[in-house]
Amino acid sequence: MNVFVTGSSSHLAAALLPRLCAWPEVGRVTGVDLAPPRFEHPKFSATQIDIRSPRLERLLEGHDALVHLAFVVLRGRMSEEEMFDVNVNGSHKAFHAARRAGVRRFIHMSSAAVYGSGVHLGEDAPLDPLPQFLYARHKAHLERLLEIEFPECVRFRPHVILGPNAHPLLKQLLNQPCYVRMPEPYPLLQCVHEDDVAQAVLLALERGVSGPFNLAVDDNFTFRDAVRARHRFAVPLPLFAARAALAAAWRFFGWGGEPAWIEGLARTLLLNCRRAAVELGWRSVHNAATALAAT
Repeated sequence: MNVFVTGSSSHLAAALLPRLCAWPEVGRVTGVDLAPPRFEHPKFSATQIDIRSPRLERLLEGHDALVHLAFVVLRGRMSEEEMFDVNVNGSHKAFHAARRAGVRRFIHMSSAAVYGSGVHLGEDAPLDPLPQFLYARHKAHLERLLEIEFPECVRFRPHVILGPNAHPLLKQLLNQPCYVRMPEPYPLLQCVHEDDVAQAVLLALERGVSGPFNLAVDDNFTFRDAVRARHRFAVPLPLFAARAALAAAWRFFGWGGEPAWIEGLARTLLLNCRRAAVELGWRSVHNAATALAAT
């Protein structure tokens, strides 16, 4: 099997590519990303291009599977229109280019953020991303397109992906000596270890499955407890102060996430992962504590 990976220099790719290349079923792995490759292996080759490039279709020829990881997470100074063009239009075109090139297996890495909030949410729950959360809105928009045009596509919805290669913003949020003060009971969150997400991708390549799959640890935690575990004397910040600080950092310096990123911390989001267990044979090896400790 030859596998094509977009976003091959991403944080999740750092966990996925070694597993793909170590799998005997995989003959070669081709990656594309705007950033330089961060991984080396005899089975792996990479090209630095935009997924919107017309060259993509030629590169996709001869591959059996597409694993789509490429996505703008933090737009910084990028306009909303440009972010949408990459995340939705560019991704949509990449899937069609793959189909024309003869690719037959499709895997898209979506996000639990498409749900917005809720408890014990299964894959049949409505997609209701937070209104100002562009990343989540783009994930949901692309999922709706894929559901119609690529029903054979596997659409993973992982909760917050943690581990040694976690996104720097997540590391900063967890390592800061403060947390957002909210009324009791505090919102509950889950996460998932990057290695468990990588294992889900391999299972999907191996088995004839399709559609959406939630990915998360079995247990849950609060953001307050996660920060306190690292900083014994962590300081609580009012929600309005945290919102203002993040908004200022983003607006004036292009740093961190958009203001809507902090809204996710103020809402409970818990997933039901039974479908992944039954149809994929997947279960999180790590619990919340080990995933947080590895980050």
